[in-house]
Amino acid sequence: MSTSEKAQGGWRTNKWVRAAIPALLLRCSIGTVYCWSVFSQEIADHIGHSKSSVEWAFSFAIFFLGMSAAFLGNVVERDIHRSSLIATICFSAGMILTGFFIYYGGQHQGSMLALVGIFISYGFIMGVGLGTGYLSPVKTLMLWFKDNKGLATGLAVAGFGAAKAIASPIMTSILNSMDGGVYKMFWILGCVYFVMMFCGHLLLAKPADWHEPAADEKKPSTIEVIRSKPITNYIGIWVMFYINITCGLALISQEKAIVKCIGLVAFAGIISSIAAIFNAGGRLGFSAWADYMKDRNTIYKMIFILSIAFTVLVMLTGGIKNGYGNGLLIALTLGLIMVVNAGYGGGFSNVPTLLSDHYGMGSISAIHGLTLSAWAFAGLTGNQIATFIVNHTGEFTEIDGNKVNPVGYQNVLYFTGIMYVIALVLCLTLVRPSGKAAEEKAKVNK
Repeated sequence: MSTSEKAQGGWRTNKWVRAAIPALLLRCSIGTVYCWSVFSQEIADHIGHSKSSVEWAFSFAIFFLGMSAAFLGNVVERDIHRSSLIATICFSAGMILTGFFIYYGGQHQGSMLALVGIFISYGFIMGVGLGTGYLSPVKTLMLWFKDNKGLATGLAVAGFGAAKAIASPIMTSILNSMDGGVYKMFWILGCVYFVMMFCGHLLLAKPADWHEPAADEKKPSTIEVIRSKPITNYIGIWVMFYINITCGLALISQEKAIVKCIGLVAFAGIISSIAAIFNAGGRLGFSAWADYMKDRNTIYKMIFILSIAFTVLVMLTGGIKNGYGNGLLIALTLGLIMVVNAGYGGGFSNVPTLLSDHYGMGSISAIHGLTLSAWAFAGLTGNQIATFIVNHTGEFTEIDGNKVNPVGYQNVLYFTGIMYVIALVLCLTLVRPSGKAAEEKAKVNK
């Protein structure tokens, strides 16, 4: 065998080249969906619609992310090359089409066609790309990194979270250099992300020793696999995953306003970047830590306990409404923001490995996809509930020249606190021990 053949064989069997790098290329592209707040106001101003109307594009994107993952999970299970190609085409085409409808809206101020076009392009088409792109690398990573599944999935999910921190300043720079050219940004980045994701699509491959059942080979359905354990076990995982995302979105959607309430508007950008680092760090740190635990569900117990503790502290002290000029209350409020961000990210990275511990690897893409439907519904409820609470409780006042509602933001915590408690109860009662803990329990019973 020649040196070139050996080298080619080396990269073809390298877990970093065939799993980790393509996962990051895919996830760092689609993760930029979380940059929405960077340009949402510019889109609204450019097309002549209110920001609240335009905001639905992001909610639809998250909804169709979850629903496409739920309905296309079997496609991902059968053929990751097809699913990663679907993700590449849909995500980049969705971005370019969004740019077109923003451009059209600029020429026809107040046009409903422009608004609906953005909903379809950014919400539906990009949403399908998000769902298939999010799912495609997961099983491949866990197959290549059998002994460190949490580290592998955490690395990829961290890429999704870190995309905001990486892309936000780039997008801001493009927007500042192109006066009124928000649509040009979508065209430029749509092409860039196509190249990145297509490279990831070409590199992504499962290990050669993994046998995927043929299309005509009998295989248990997703529901049959789920029902191999008490159905309450899966319901518990789905609901606690939904609650963690809902509470995370409820607080994160109000993050900038909360920072203004406590008098740190000058540091809003820095705090947002630090929060994004905690989000990405939670995705990688919590999941990697779970590799050394007997039961991965312990991570969720920790996330919910920490979230409850900081939520209660800020509730009891009135940290948001009384925080202006008070160092201790500012620290508590910032602590809550960072803990929720870390727990939000950690919940995402741990769910596929927790599911694989419970239901095995055979149908993990389909089961994970079905579970991501929780993300779809949380995307429609989390920030919307928080916005409703802020708009219907307390009153808006001016702090450092910014219109904010300290009491309203404080009241959001009553909702998230109750939800976190429910999630912890489900985590402790419905979700059974898995992984090493289940194996040890089985040995004792014998």
